[in-house]
Amino acid sequence: MVAPPRLDRLTVAEAVRRYLASVEVETLRGVLSPTTGRSYARDVAEFARLAGGDRVLDDVTGTDVDHLLVRYQSAPDARYTDPGRKPGPGRTTATVNRFRQSVSRFFSHAARECWVQADPMQWAAPPAKVRGGLRTARTALSASAARSLLEAAAPGATGPGAGGRSEPASAGQRRPKGSAGSEAVRPDQDLALRDRLVVALLLVLGPRVSELARADVADLIREPGETRWRIHGKGGTPRTVTLSPPLARALEDYLERLRPELAARRPDDADTQRALLLSWRGRRIDTQAVRGLLRRAVDRMPATYRREATPHALRHTTATLLVAEGWDVKVVAELLGHASIATTGVYLDRIEGELAAAIRAHPLSGALTDPAMPRQPAGDPVP
Repeated sequence: MVAPPRLDRLTVAEAVRRYLASVEVETLRGVLSPTTGRSYARDVAEFARLAGGDRVLDDVTGTDVDHLLVRYQSAPDARYTDPGRKPGPGRTTATVNRFRQSVSRFFSHAARECWVQADPMQWAAPPAKVRGGLRTARTALSASAARSLLEAAAPGATGPGAGGRSEPASAGQRRPKGSAGSEAVRPDQDLALRDRLVVALLLVLGPRVSELARADVADLIREPGETRWRIHGKGGTPRTVTLSPPLARALEDYLERLRPELAARRPDDADTQRALLLSWRGRRIDTQAVRGLLRRAVDRMPATYRREATPHALRHTTATLLVAEGWDVKVVAELLGHASIATTGVYLDRIEGELAAAIRAHPLSGALTDPAMPRQPAGDPVP
């Protein structure tokens, strides 16, 4: 008979230290993305602060977890320094649920390592539901709005912020002035080719913004007649997608005409030489830079289609438009890197006018006749 494993009564602080060491290993191995690893580390460190580092982890109960979550929710959200940006005190339900998931993962690991006799999360209150749908900024664009955004990101587009410059000038840098006091774009800061490529990749292939920012030139397989991108997705799971001919041409324009100039500004930086997308200073762009260039492209859209949009909204757009065109959800899930089509279903936003079009196409929609029109004799063909 095999003896049961012996319980290791660690303090909360020691258990968190060991757990975060395993998170770091998983991040280095590519099992977790760097963003996810940082999120787990931040949340579990906050859990240790709220629970008390000197407390024995096995003494934490489900009721303790409930009290801890209430304290977490009532604390101010450190992401917002301007109270006008988020109504009401404390953290949102979505943020608390994300924190809860991080703590739940920590306790699952603790149970496997015999740091606790049983996972206390099974006795904690169920997570609160997030009321309401996605913010407008995160929902899909219509096909017309998506085409308008692509046109606004193209070189030569006019409008507020046109010209392709995506990064603000550093302090003390002189900004050349154009006509009527508008800011002119220096030739060495014109990033329109890069910005068009970024928006096109987000709209056509729907990658996560983190996947786009960490893409390397070596991830691209460029062969005559076909270009493929090997995307390193969540959990280190790769997927390979083929670029359409117009998208491949936009990529070649950027790689041949703009990227060599940007990379030459930091010839000794190994990450610069690897990175696909570079800033005008020659550094790998980050997710914030992607959001910034998208915001400026949106500002150049005609007012008819213009609305706030995020990279995640373009990911929703990719899924929604492909399914609307008749593509199987399984194919769309593979494109987006979803392990389950249930996740893809969350990305399928209703397209405006789709319901009305379905009603018009209903097989009985034409069966009603206008009372003012004379009835046709039975048996006569309907014109």
